[in-house]
Amino acid sequence: MTRKFNNVYVADSYTIAGVYEKDGPIADYFDLVYDKDLYYGCDTFEKAEEKMLSNSISKLISHAKLIDSDVDYIISGDLENQIAASDYALRDFNIPFLGIFSACATFGEGLYLASNLIEGKMAKNIIVSTSSHNMAAEKQFRNPTEYGAPKKKTTTFTSTGAASMLVTSKKSRIKITSATCGIVQDKGITDVNNMGAVMAIAAADTLKRHLKDLNIKPDYYDLILTGDLGIYGKEILIEYMKDSGYDLSRNYNDCGLILYDRDKQNVFAGASGPSSSALTLSAYIIKEMLRGKYRKVLIVPTGAIFSPTRAFQKDSIPSIAHAISLEVSE
Repeated sequence: MTRKFNNVYVADSYTIAGVYEKDGPIADYFDLVYDKDLYYGCDTFEKAEEKMLSNSISKLISHAKLIDSDVDYIISGDLENQIAASDYALRDFNIPFLGIFSACATFGEGLYLASNLIEGKMAKNIIVSTSSHNMAAEKQFRNPTEYGAPKKKTTTFTSTGAASMLVTSKKSRIKITSATCGIVQDKGITDVNNMGAVMAIAAADTLKRHLKDLNIKPDYYDLILTGDLGIYGKEILIEYMKDSGYDLSRNYNDCGLILYDRDKQNVFAGASGPSSSALTLSAYIIKEMLRGKYRKVLIVPTGAIFSPTRAFQKDSIPSIAHAISLEVSE
């Protein structure tokens, strides 16, 4: 279902990126880059992710000149078991917390929920956050990392970073105009090293429903972005959409191909992780919209919602994608 919004805006955001992201094409857009190592001054990767997420929230609150009591909810999720990075980070705040999980599509789910709450006048200010950490995620989903097994070219590279966005009822230049909630899709793929192929069907389903519900064509948007399909998933999505009569050749890209430079960085098929689309949207896309490069953008974060246990049992991998439409407000 696609919902339209009349009074939902993006007020501010804050992004923190890691050591790999500093060598990518949009490094200058991040609010903070920690380029020393992957530990962020902590003694474990998990604590590093928690600290990055907590700092992105506190910096956003400070930058927006708010205090905790001004924020109705924080909506956040991540890839750690039991969304631990978000749970632990939110100990630092006296703000009602909604923990969510859509894997790498988590930021899209957060924006969808926040927009509905604000449009329904159940909140005025909501912070939507997410994070991911290359080593924390690799250790959990692609273990054992110490083994050093060669990776397939279709493998994506988990991004390191945290992003927080303030969604509000107060009018600003960036308006969230509509959002389409994803439906779980499963093409029967069991290859955990080919997430682009796993998630492309979810992106296609959500994108087609979004366009049909609003009776628009892809060229309505200056830019359509998927979350982290990577180079191979991007090609699959283009073919899926072409078979359904939609041409994405002129205005479509993937956040996983924007965050890193595949020609210079050893990131295989491109970036993945919840922070892939969150960093790209919050740091790069929003700022370019404010500068006039884009006026209408549709972002479709994509997620493979599986567990290592089910993968070891040779079960197939489900996926989901949520679409969020942003436009420059007059």
